[in-house]
Order: sequence, then C-alpha cells, then structure tokens
Amino acid sequence: MVYKTRDLNYFSIDDLPSNDVALVLGTSKYTEAGKQNLFFKFRMEATARLFNEGKIKYLILSGNNDSEYYNEPLDMKRALLNLGIPEDVMTLDYSGYRTFDSVMRCREVFNQENFTIISQNFHNARALYIAQQEGMHAIAFAAQDVPGGYSWRTLLREYFARPKAVLDVHILRPSLDLTTNIEIKRK
Repeated sequence: MVYKTRDLNYFSIDDLPSNDVALVLGTSKYTEAGKQNLFFKFRMEATARLFNEGKIKYLILSGNNDSEYYNEPLDMKRALLNLGIPEDVMTLDYSGYRTFDSVMRCREVFNQENFTIISQNFHNARALYIAQQEGMHAIAFAAQDVPGGYSWRTLLREYFARPKAVLDVHILRPSLDLTTNIEIKRK
C-alpha cells in the first residue's frame, strides 16, 4: 500500500501540484484525556497553509458525526475559520465515518475525481490506495506528524485498518450513505 502510493504523497508544499478541491480527513479535536489532539491541529494547519499558498481552492471536510456532542466536520470548520479560511469554500461531509467512506463519497456524492487528500503520512497511504484502486486521480499532502510515541493506539489502529481497506476495495465493497447530495460551492 505504501509502495504503490508513495509517489502521490507529498511532504513539500513547493512540490505539491495544485488542485481545486481538497478532501480533509477527520479526526477528533481532543484526545480521550481531553487534551488537544495534535493529529487534528496539524491537519488543520496544513489545510490552511495549502489554501493560503493557492494549492487548493475548495475543501470537503469529511468525518464522523455520530452524536450531537461529537462532530468532526463542524470542529474542522470552526478550526479553519479561526485560521482565516473563508466559510464559503468549505463543504461539510457528515458521513465520513471511515476513510473508505470519505474517499468514495468524494466521488459519489461530491462528484470529484481529482483532489488532494490532507492527513498525516500514515493515513494518506491508505486513502490514496483506496482512491487509486477506484480509478480516482488523487494526490495527498502529509500534514506534520506527531512526536514518536504520541499515540500508539492510532498506529495500532492503522496496522489493522490497512488490510481492512484492501478487503473493502477488493472483496467486501461496503455500501455507502449517499443521502447528502450537495454540490461543492464554486465562486
């Protein structure tokens, strides 16, 4: 998975090709201990930098929204507003429960085949693999990584999520929630 996608995952803003649309993958704003989640912080900072550098124009903020108290897309929107990103370039995808859902909905609901994925390096490999296997033309930007040992639970989860992604793409083909058919706002 990492090998097949490594040429599509960028670490330098200068080297990153421009795309109209970015798919920002969700994560919780806070850790279970109630502290700021660095994965979230660094993803939002990377998104703001790419927007301000003109590498992206529109954002799909895709994440979990499984209760009135947990809303990743809304948390991302608020964080990006605080970083100076205009509201009218953001589209919220409340049905990005898993990476597979977020990537597939980017095409099936938001009609995007060419986009930039924004997350950390380890997560980008999985998202890019899904997009690549589904015939989409995605690239990714790797947000700053967290310090080593920051979240062993996240790395363990990723260890199991990669084989699951292969199963999803090639065998399981999980159904998608396609109910939110919103067009991306264009100026």
